[in-house]
Amino acid sequence: MHVRNKLGIAALGLGIGLGSLATWQTAFAETPSQSPKHQVPRSKDGDVVVALCDGQTTLEVEGVKDPSQISREKAQGISDEMMLAWRKKNPNANWDAPPPKQQLLAQANPPTPPAATSAPIKKGGTTASSGPDDAARKATADVQAGHTYGAFSERDEAVWKESTEQTVREGHRVFHDAKAVGGTVAISCDMCHPDASNTHPETYPKYQVQLGRVALLRDMINWCIENPVRGKPLADDDPRLKAMEAYIYAQRKGVKLDYGKH
Repeated sequence: MHVRNKLGIAALGLGIGLGSLATWQTAFAETPSQSPKHQVPRSKDGDVVVALCDGQTTLEVEGVKDPSQISREKAQGISDEMMLAWRKKNPNANWDAPPPKQQLLAQANPPTPPAATSAPIKKGGTTASSGPDDAARKATADVQAGHTYGAFSERDEAVWKESTEQTVREGHRVFHDAKAVGGTVAISCDMCHPDASNTHPETYPKYQVQLGRVALLRDMINWCIENPVRGKPLADDDPRLKAMEAYIYAQRKGVKLDYGKH
């Protein structure tokens, strides 16, 4: 992989994006009713230009005219090189180390969850085996029928825990898959944020300079999808957005809530 560095002053090193058609006029371009968007610099040779989400740190990938030609391996190399350049420009930035390797391996290869229950349930007059989601809904219905939060059993709690972990695992999958998140290039969220490091969900809501307003975690996820990853923002009820939120929060379990912190 051969690239040419074009480095600017970085403000926030969160995520990367691609582009080759827009003229570099400013770090952000804003249109009515939309969040600010990056305008990446034009390559004189028409090559793909890659930009960090600060909108200023860029790399030109020589000889590559179509972003779809970038493999995951090449995208990871681009991400690593750009993040190294950004950190050299910002030596005092508060940048956390990735999670321990054993934690990454555990999430990449989650154990097969045990069946929530072996008892069949009725669906539309037919009998079907129940999975974690079905069991969770049944447990919730049982609790609601009792009209008290104290009406659930240890089994109910186990079912709910497995349902939650199932969502977290799905968030892990989407976070590590550029196509699953809706990106138009080979770059996925984990390339700049290994296993959700430096996402700091415990600091939201907070004012985000990229958006120019107070943002929730999901707002920033969507901003990164739309700008660095060059995809379309997800609807609030999109299962992928919910799963990624769950995954990112799960990665910071036990960290003290400190909203508004930068």
